[in-house]
Amino acid sequence: MATGADVRDILELGGPEGDAALGTISKKDIINPDKKKSKKSSETLTFKRPEGMHREVYALLYSDKKDAPPLLPSDTGQGYRTVKAKLGSKKVRPWKWMPFTNPARKDGAMFFHWRRAAEEGKDYPFARFNKTVQVPVYSEQEYQLYLHDDAWTKAETDHLFDLSRRFDLRFVVIHDRYDHQQFKKRSVEDLKERYYHICAKLANVRAVPGTDLKIPVFDAGHERRRKEQLERLYNRTPEQVAEEEYLLQELRKIEARKKEREKRSQDLQKLITAADTTAEQRRTERKAPKKKLPQKKEAEKPAVPETAGIKFPDFKSAGVTLRSQRMKLPSSVGQKKIKALEQMLLELGVELSPTPTEELVHMFNELRSDLVLLYELKQACANCEYELQMLRHRHEALARAGVLGGPATPASGPGPASAEPAVTEPGLGPDPKDTIIDVVGAPLTPNSRKRRESASSSSSVKKAKKP
Repeated sequence: MATGADVRDILELGGPEGDAALGTISKKDIINPDKKKSKKSSETLTFKRPEGMHREVYALLYSDKKDAPPLLPSDTGQGYRTVKAKLGSKKVRPWKWMPFTNPARKDGAMFFHWRRAAEEGKDYPFARFNKTVQVPVYSEQEYQLYLHDDAWTKAETDHLFDLSRRFDLRFVVIHDRYDHQQFKKRSVEDLKERYYHICAKLANVRAVPGTDLKIPVFDAGHERRRKEQLERLYNRTPEQVAEEEYLLQELRKIEARKKEREKRSQDLQKLITAADTTAEQRRTERKAPKKKLPQKKEAEKPAVPETAGIKFPDFKSAGVTLRSQRMKLPSSVGQKKIKALEQMLLELGVELSPTPTEELVHMFNELRSDLVLLYELKQACANCEYELQMLRHRHEALARAGVLGGPATPASGPGPASAEPAVTEPGLGPDPKDTIIDVVGAPLTPNSRKRRESASSSSSVKKAKKP
């Protein structure tokens, strides 16, 4: 079958220059076949669009030398066909079965493999990956002066360094190949400690004055403790693992309660500070005459915290607005507070939507802000009183059980616990699990109180039924 090169040869036409004239295929011809044709592309004939044919229709036409237009838009010029290697009738580079030696081997073993004929005589390409550890070598004089140790003999030290060179400081393998019959039995930490101690000594002795030393340090005691702790951790029983998980969960609960309690105390402190600031501000405004107060003094008033009452939006820079918009409650106020606020306004006989004059809007907003602050203070006070009452009941229960080591103290607050005397019978005392004291304190709610009371009453009934 005749090819393009044969046809050119028969017709005595000039062939391509360079590598193409030699008839060999290079790597560039396979990977980048389009670069070779860049010069010829300018010489190709360009057909002019016929008259009367639209440009879009003419763009759809193609010849045999061009690829078909893609059905989907793509970034490449020729689409998927650029990946294919375009092979011609050129000669391929010859390969040869030739011997080679690996410089990493010291026994001079000869191997064979296929390789390009042009690379004959070159070094083995993978020899550059042969990396060895530089193990220091010491003389007899250096050993006697600096490296002598009563716990180690010179023969044992030589044996250690010989294994270090053979196994590239893989101390687990060194410990496995160590001659424990001829020498004393050593652990991996002992071998590491001896090796790095000698390296540090030699580095100090051979160092040039004024140079920075990189002395290897190995802490054998720390390594032994680490392995001992790891062994203890691995040898734990399932009961110990479950107990540790339970303790970690309890620790997270205690920390969460502590954070919640600190947050509540901060909120309560902010409410108290806001109430004191508002009261002091009102008292100052009543005492001072209105005529003597300059307008600039309004900016010097003590700022009320954001948590004090309601923070209404400011419409000074919002353009033209209705005055009634200043009476709208912001979205930060919850539905529960809004209902409580409406109830308090109805109890005071105040309209929910008064006429929005300048003075009424200002006073109405201040009134609602004070009512919300009063509502928050009442809630905080009720929570504190409830916690105090629960703590008193806990104290009485612990005093009856004898955990506190003193007589039971009567409760100062009202309740059935203070009216009945503390009677304890042998075998009917409280369960030791019920006498655990929560130092941080869980968040108390009326539902949790009911649950605790029902649980304690059911446990007492069960104990009373026992013979």
